[in-house]
Amino acid sequence: MDKRRAILLVVSLVVTFAALRIYLYFSPDSDFNVGPYNIHHLFTGLLLITFCGIAVILFKGRTLVLDAATVGFGIGLSLALDEWVYLITTDGSNASYLLPISFWGGLVMITLACLYIAILYFSTRR
Repeated sequence: MDKRRAILLVVSLVVTFAALRIYLYFSPDSDFNVGPYNIHHLFTGLLLITFCGIAVILFKGRTLVLDAATVGFGIGLSLALDEWVYLITTDGSNASYLLPISFWGGLVMITLACLYIAILYFSTRR
């Protein structure tokens, strides 16, 4: 396993979660609307996961492009995991995003993802 990519992935997950939570705490009514549709950051995250994840899986090597794709994948995963519990347990409103269940749900999901990365990394070390 590539230690550099594991670190890039964990850092991108944690930094994105922290930055997003801080930003939306101070600006909770920041919506991204396309026509009548409210696009939650879960959906933006899924696009990043798809776009960047496919590149990371299909190409081997140590390049700046693959490192950037790893970071993009981590950002997308963080965006998606942050909203996963929130959209399941609340009505999806801006006010609900600030509820403790939303914060703790996002934190637990990001923590589980980081633990999974650590388990995979340490289980493959020789």
